Amino acid sequence: MDWNVKFTKSARKQLIKLDRAIQSAILDHLEDRVAKEPRRHGKALAGDKKGFWRYRVRDYRVICQLIDREIIVLVLAVGHRKDVYER
Repeated sequence: MDWNVKFTKSARKQLIKLDRAIQSAILDHLEDRVAKEPRRHGKALAGDKKGFWRYRVRDYRVICQLIDREIIVLVLAVGHRKDVYER
């Protein structure tokens, strides 16, 4: 069963600010891989980010929360790898 991918308002704004090619790559990755097997294609974060998952798309990172009971991948942040974790 595929998971539903949803964006927070701030994550959607972050995505829109990116180059169209990167936007497309991120959306394709979320649709083709993450929505099918989110735990296989991501990495669980640790420390103060415990409970969140990270997905790599080129030099960009997508930070998500998996909501098992509703089968939702909630995208919380999208950005370049050098600064996405500061948000």
